[in-house]
Formats: sequence, structure tokens, C-alpha cells
Amino acid sequence: MSVLLKTRVTDVGPEVADLAEGGVVILFADGSPPELAEVSVLHKAETGPSDDAPTKGASIAIGAVAAQITAVGPSAWSKVKEIGHVVINFNGAAEAERPGEICAAPVDSEALIAELKTGALIVVAAA
Repeated sequence: MSVLLKTRVTDVGPEVADLAEGGVVILFADGSPPELAEVSVLHKAETGPSDDAPTKGASIAIGAVAAQITAVGPSAWSKVKEIGHVVINFNGAAEAERPGEICAAPVDSEALIAELKTGALIVVAAA
């Protein structure tokens, strides 16, 4: 398993749980504008992001909740590398609807919300 990104949650915005209930998690590196921090999981990278973007079949884990990546938008990984930002949609879509989106297999929303806490690890690994 090749780790493409290993990052630690530093803060969770007050509106994150509402979005996660619908299967959407927005990541933003520490230092994001306050209006974005409200809906974002703020994080600080420990490893990566790598030059190589994840592909279909790669994995994403948020704490103990893991899913297979099903689609990667054309600009998603460049945004991760530039500003630590990406929208993760646990909808199982075969194609990303938005260019900055990574889609992954559906997960249990209650388990996902429980894992979205300060100190949690988020790991994206190649297939």
C-alpha cells in the first residue's frame, strides 16, 4: 500500500456533521478562511500529498471508516496539493460530478460522523 496522503484532523466545523449525514466531507488545510472553516474538516498533512493522484480503486480512510475511491475529478488532486482542499462524496458515483471532487463507495453516515474529530487520521492510499 502506497500512501498518497496522510493527514491529521485539527478542527471540525460546526456544520460538518450535517454534510457528513448526506455523505459529503469537505477537507481544507489549516488556515482556511473562516466562512469555509464552518463547513470544513481542517487538517494538517503528515505525509504527502504525493505527486500521483489516486485512481479508481484506491482507498480513503477517515479514522476507522474506509471506502474504495470510485471517481476522481480532473482538478481534485491539484487542489489537494495546492491548498489542501477537496470534496469527498461517499456516493459511489462512477464519474465525479464536479472537477474538484473525489467520489467513494457509500459508508455508514453515523460511523463517519463519529470519526470526524480532532486528532483523527485521514489516509488516501493507492490501490
